Amino acid sequence: METTRQPAVAGVFYPGDASVLQRTVSGLLHEAGERPDVPKAIIAPHAGYIYSGEVAASAYRLLASRAGSIRRVVMAGPSHRVGFRGIAVPESRYFMTPLGRIPVDTAAIDSLADFPWVQRSDAPHAQEHCLEVQLPFLQTILDEFTLVPLVVGQAEPAQVDAVLEHLWGGDETVIVISSDLSHYLPYAQAKAIDARTSSSIEALREEEIGFDQACGALPVRGLLMAARSHGLHCTTVDQRNSGDTAGPRDRVVGYGAYVFE
Repeated sequence: METTRQPAVAGVFYPGDASVLQRTVSGLLHEAGERPDVPKAIIAPHAGYIYSGEVAASAYRLLASRAGSIRRVVMAGPSHRVGFRGIAVPESRYFMTPLGRIPVDTAAIDSLADFPWVQRSDAPHAQEHCLEVQLPFLQTILDEFTLVPLVVGQAEPAQVDAVLEHLWGGDETVIVISSDLSHYLPYAQAKAIDARTSSSIEALREEEIGFDQACGALPVRGLLMAARSHGLHCTTVDQRNSGDTAGPRDRVVGYGAYVFE
């Protein structure tokens, strides 16, 4: 039976109407401008678009130079709602957004069967926003592509690294890590912590990234390990927080966009 993971946060984190969503994402990407980067991987934030959409768009805009060659997106982010051990891949065959249906790369997911910390379960995916909010950007930038969605629970960074390495592929594959930075700190304190986190990410110093620095610390650390193995270079594309975009400055959430090439 073909099952589809339905959108859980459409109309909340981003517009639920397809035409409004398309205009919103296209506008964010247009405002992000162009750069000469050719990414193998990006890190993008996952808050509501009013808060982090501009920052996320600055990372996704860089994929435009590779849009014709990318056929598969491997995406990993932290579990916010379901506690579990390991990494969860979906049983669903498709992920839906208001912009349409994205096929899951079932062959790639089948190939993870030998990793004992990888489990098939729709439960961690059903209400998880961190991957869903990234999808409309991908649907707007890329042509047809398949998706390998990974929700990371209680896992080791080395386990994330091993899965990313297995799925690394060539020019047809791009890696997307979904993570925000610091949470609910005063503006000045958040700016200082997030600046140090960006320096650690650029230097691929995965051991310096904890949950106080990034909610997606585990997938971020796994990517940094893989990036080091593949000799990738990381650049910070944008770094702001909710106090810069659409919120008060007494308790802010940090957002960063990073490109690995």
